[in-house]
Amino acid sequence: MKLYTYFRSSASYRVRIALHLKNIPFESTYINLRQNDQLSADYTSLNPQQLVPTLIDDGKTLTQSLAIIDYLEQKHPTPALLPKDSFAQAKVKAFALAIAADLHPLNNLRTMTYLSTDMGVTQEQKNKWYQHWLEVTFTALEKQIFHPTSIFCFGNELTLADVCLIPQVFNALRFNHPMENYPTLKRIYDHCLTIPAVYKASPEQQEDFNNS
Repeated sequence: MKLYTYFRSSASYRVRIALHLKNIPFESTYINLRQNDQLSADYTSLNPQQLVPTLIDDGKTLTQSLAIIDYLEQKHPTPALLPKDSFAQAKVKAFALAIAADLHPLNNLRTMTYLSTDMGVTQEQKNKWYQHWLEVTFTALEKQIFHPTSIFCFGNELTLADVCLIPQVFNALRFNHPMENYPTLKRIYDHCLTIPAVYKASPEQQEDFNNS
């Protein structure tokens, strides 16, 4: 497998976590979003959305992090990232989508760049925007944790919910978002980073970390 990735991309981070948790060998190709590598003709031919990640497996191209993770889950079902119970599975997916579909698109790089370059939004206004949507989403997610003493978001097994939470908390900390109002989210994040496969997927462990 080949993964087109950027160390600080939340979506790429999710897929890296899933790949490492499932112990799937893969080769990384680094797309520097800050240098607009994603806009090149070669990369656009792979991913017309000009986003990361992109996964190539046996000559087949996949895009969108949750679709890629779903593919990996079906092809490599162990360890499972989704509960077997249909209701529990839906709850996990809802938590993951609150991050990947609702929060992340509002605060990702291309949105923030558009606010600055096309809308004339100041840095202060842009930061207020970023912090607002983090607060709205994290406040809701904190209330959705399965149990305040659970090791992970939904019990004692790491799921897709945790895979999506980890990159988002990383970003929140990077932008100095106060996490004291979300003690359960922060505790789960800290615990997840003690897992070698998760730590291996973290931004600072990527080869392109020092080339940002």
